[in-house]
Amino acid sequence: MADPSSSVKHESMTSKDYYADSYAHFGIHEEMLKDSVRTGSYRAAIINNPHLFEGKTVLDVGCGTGILSMFAAKAGAAHVVGIDMSNIIDQAIKIVQANGFADKITLVKGKLEETELPIQQFDIIISEWMGYFLLYESMLDTVLDARDRYLKPGGLIFPDHATLFLAAIEDQDYKEEKINFWDNVYGFDYSCIKDIALREPLVDTVDLKAVVTDPWIIKKIDLTTAKKEDLTFTSTFKLKATRNDYVHAFLAWFDVSFECTHKNVSFSTGPHAKYTHWKQTVFYTPSTITISDGQAITGELACSPNARNNRDLDIKISYQAADGPATTVDYKMCVASFHRPLCNPALSVNNC
Repeated sequence: MADPSSSVKHESMTSKDYYADSYAHFGIHEEMLKDSVRTGSYRAAIINNPHLFEGKTVLDVGCGTGILSMFAAKAGAAHVVGIDMSNIIDQAIKIVQANGFADKITLVKGKLEETELPIQQFDIIISEWMGYFLLYESMLDTVLDARDRYLKPGGLIFPDHATLFLAAIEDQDYKEEKINFWDNVYGFDYSCIKDIALREPLVDTVDLKAVVTDPWIIKKIDLTTAKKEDLTFTSTFKLKATRNDYVHAFLAWFDVSFECTHKNVSFSTGPHAKYTHWKQTVFYTPSTITISDGQAITGELACSPNARNNRDLDIKISYQAADGPATTVDYKMCVASFHRPLCNPALSVNNC
């Protein structure tokens, strides 16, 4: 018989709790490991630069199944410490042992901010911290804390740079299916839900041909100098149309680079690049924007961690095109905003 207290526990859990709880399931790690762009880029950055790792101490923040820790050990690191607060680390310990790295890799279960590590200073920090829209469910604040507490002066961070982009897209068919669907549901008016659906960003893959403007850099992050306060930001943008078309949404993606390596390693999650599990993030607009080649949509994007749960994001986009009206939309990225492996089906928008 199920423990009745477990249902009470689940009903009171926020996405902050699910962040740790869901990452214990192998399915999420399977998706990330099978992402050849993600995992292959880390492998290339680490394995192909043994001169940076030989004899060095390495801290793997959010080590998951330990794949990055093993890359570092294989590259010649003297010792690697991996830390993760998810129960997946119990499997990571077995994986490390099975691959003969038990003497080189120490895995620690716990929250980095509250855990004492067996080594006090590291030459290198490695972490796969990026989330959807770069910062959703991101561990970047934890990586910055690890940098300030544990990284030796002149130490390296893998990766060390990230850039967030914004563009506009034509997406009439999917918007009709996703948003306008609520206007008429089997003859009934469900339009009260339309506004809720509009404000939930969609994580999905978008065809490059749907992009109707040049991209704009919204945010650059240098992990060697960034501060936690930088994760709350407002950025202006100017999206120049590349053809006559209609705009139904804004599209965001990010690039990541390992610039400390001998030969620069980087990858993109944009619509022009090979598929990654991060896909892209779509922000639908309340009304269709008509734009002509050479015209621009101007505005600003404000992003901040949610006050209740700092792994969720509050995003505000204000924009205007040509002689069109100035419009502002508040979006919220939380666990109910899109389907992810092992989301709690009972978790509603109000729980975010």
